[in-house]
Amino acid sequence: MSISWNQSVRNSIKNADEANSQLHTECFSEGKFPIKIPLEFADKIEAGNPLDPLLLQVLPSTSQAQDGFSDSPVEDEKYSPVRGLIHKYPSRVLLIASRVCAIHCQYCFRQNFDYEEHDIFTQWPEIKHYLHHNTQVNEVILSGGDPLTLSDGKIEKIVKSVEDIKHIKTLRIHSRTAVVVPSRITDKLSEILRKTRLKVVMVFHVNHPREISADFINQVKKLRSLTLLNQSVLLKGVNDNAGILRSLSLKLFESSIMPYYLHLLDKVSGAEHFLVTDEAAKGIYRELQKILSGYLLPKLVRDEGGDSKALVV
Repeated sequence: MSISWNQSVRNSIKNADEANSQLHTECFSEGKFPIKIPLEFADKIEAGNPLDPLLLQVLPSTSQAQDGFSDSPVEDEKYSPVRGLIHKYPSRVLLIASRVCAIHCQYCFRQNFDYEEHDIFTQWPEIKHYLHHNTQVNEVILSGGDPLTLSDGKIEKIVKSVEDIKHIKTLRIHSRTAVVVPSRITDKLSEILRKTRLKVVMVFHVNHPREISADFINQVKKLRSLTLLNQSVLLKGVNDNAGILRSLSLKLFESSIMPYYLHLLDKVSGAEHFLVTDEAAKGIYRELQKILSGYLLPKLVRDEGGDSKALVV
């Protein structure tokens, strides 16, 4: 008997002993950022392989601190005129829709973010007032945490509230939960996003082709009326290889998802071991340009604390 998506999230591996036992390894220890691995994702990890690219993404760091790394590398807090809302670019705002993720990716740039301070449900009157009075904003982005850790009812409430603001035309949702727990793409969620007057863009976060399971591909079919994009992070030992990135783009396209961004690592403390240098990244990207059609080539970008720029390769 299948279990619901929220049961699946609750049943995640949440400590080093569980992870070592389940994955037949001894490489997990407790780190600064807590362990959280949904069982569906754990099942894709090659047991006993300490270099498995899926395992490396959830393995707490033993990195030594390096210059240039910090607890808040993109400085979200500087761009928050209202708690729960981040406004870096004139035409769009980002809402911290949830403080929870289904999986704890150890390179996450918001692992030190003060989510309690930025809860959008307690701040909603102020957020809505801000949106009403900033008519240049035409797009709202739901981020977190992960917005798809919210119930369908809460997502519907957010969608309807944003719909009421006439100058908002686009709703963008960023999610890794839908990838690691595909059952999260419910019929109800699909209906909510299909029926809104807003143009909905779903941005998945897939880093490696092995993350694209048959179950995920099947569930994504429910969302094909939306614009479906993917963003990845370039991670040492995980996907810093043109062949892997080519396979990822092709597999995404087969699933009706367009490659969108390939991010350089945001330099959050504890993620030092994931760093791919600019020189190496440009070399990988030039190789990727040779082996992929242009429309399948994600943009290589970095977030420079309020100014996300494509790299010149």
